[in-house]
Amino acid sequence: MKRSTRFISTARPALALIAAVALSGCASSGYHFSQIEGSRYFKTNIDTFPVVVTQVDGRSPAIGITPVLVLPGQRMITVQGAAAPVNLQTTVDFPLDVKPCTRYYLVAVKQSRLVNDFSVRIDYQEPVMGCTPPPEKSAA
Repeated sequence: MKRSTRFISTARPALALIAAVALSGCASSGYHFSQIEGSRYFKTNIDTFPVVVTQVDGRSPAIGITPVLVLPGQRMITVQGAAAPVNLQTTVDFPLDVKPCTRYYLVAVKQSRLVNDFSVRIDYQEPVMGCTPPPEKSAA
């Protein structure tokens, strides 16, 4: 019985330290990316389809990582739409003014599933939790 009491009294400061380190990571002010998703937010729109983000400003993001992290500012997003039965997949360039700490859900808008051409639309945007905007640059 004495051993378990001694273990708890010596482990308590270590547990408090681990909790403090974990909470300080949540309050970090270093995360200020925006995010881009290629999935539909509103599932009921029958004219929208998911897309794959293939490039941001001419550079390919990490494969398989979603959402794609981007810095705020004017960006050129290249997305690939779902394949239609008549043709292979089509890519479209979409200019996007990315706001700080915002998640964007991009979708392809088609007239039907059989049509290969599409336009890109922001289905929804929301703030990213735990994100702090980057510090403003002073004009010198």
